[in-house]
Amino acid sequence: MSAVIVQAVRTPVGKRNGGLSGVHPAQLSAVVLNALVERAGIDPAVVEDVIWGCVQQAGEQAVDIARTAVLTAGWPETVPGVTIDRQCGSSQQALNFAIASVEAGHYDVVVAGGVEVMSRVPMGTSVAVGGSPYPEAFMERYDGVRPNQGIGAEMIAEKWGLSRTDVDAFSARSHERAAAAQDAGLFADQIVPVTTPDGTVVSQDEGIRRGTTVEKLAGLKTVFKEDGVIHAGNSSQISDGSAALLIMSEEAAAKYGLTPLARVHTAVVTGADPVIMLTAPIPATEKALAKSGLSVDDIGVFEVNEAFAPVPMAWQKEIGAPDDKLNPNGGAIALGHPLGGSGARILTDMIFHMRRNGIRYGLQTMCEGGGQANATILELVDAK
Repeated sequence: MSAVIVQAVRTPVGKRNGGLSGVHPAQLSAVVLNALVERAGIDPAVVEDVIWGCVQQAGEQAVDIARTAVLTAGWPETVPGVTIDRQCGSSQQALNFAIASVEAGHYDVVVAGGVEVMSRVPMGTSVAVGGSPYPEAFMERYDGVRPNQGIGAEMIAEKWGLSRTDVDAFSARSHERAAAAQDAGLFADQIVPVTTPDGTVVSQDEGIRRGTTVEKLAGLKTVFKEDGVIHAGNSSQISDGSAALLIMSEEAAAKYGLTPLARVHTAVVTGADPVIMLTAPIPATEKALAKSGLSVDDIGVFEVNEAFAPVPMAWQKEIGAPDDKLNPNGGAIALGHPLGGSGARILTDMIFHMRRNGIRYGLQTMCEGGGQANATILELVDAK
């Protein structure tokens, strides 16, 4: 049984303590869930499961936020939900699980997506009760080194010979591309505006810093190493946001009169060194291309999450993707990185970009905690 993506939608990405910070994560999730079925024109009762990514599953994001979001949205109590954590790739993994479940014949209609409201549930909340997630055997295996993503980004910059100017130039370009995309209205169709508790309507991504230059970024202090390259301006922004995709079997899509947008051509996941942590998108991409039988030249757009600028830059050096095909509408440095929702946000943007430009294949990959990465190749259903 073949699975297809028939609808995709996202909220704007709010900056830390910005326009979306007053919205409960389950309520923000409910916004995209309802927008998804409204745009598809289906009864939510036909959804057989909601697979939802969320990283900090504590406080307002605890107790299976997927199920809470379904009920907050007013959907029938018969619709279940499950929350998953593959760190930053959680909602990309949610899509891959959803696709696999439909193709296995378990579901006909399923929603995949995710959420993170980092203003309300900060990074580290899930381990705030004390103790360490790394037991003695883990620490012995890695010579007592406790994994740190920022240090990993510094290690990547050093290994691939990326200077402070290099990474700052990449970061300034991310803002420039995101601003141009926003000005051209390229995000408008994929975004559902959010009305906050005080009645404010948030309809645009908030993190874009117009006029960012290498010279301005040069004035920022590095965070992880005094003589390093990583600072707030070349790292992904702490953000709030949610996104969702509607997946159906081809038979169900025909039954409900829906035109498929895209299908997952290939989906893989892999692991790499958890200390440098952020290099797994490289082998994940190589694995996806090998499994798909496609080459770099066959891919019309690449989305590599900008957790830190050295991540996509090192990836590009190894994979050889051209500049104009890599994160063409900017990335998380400009748009933000609401952890559990980022995979679905990027997938949504990539689908709209592919359809707008007649691109047959797009590849998305992102680094994940523990030295992991998903890679997903999408194919337009109507591409020739």
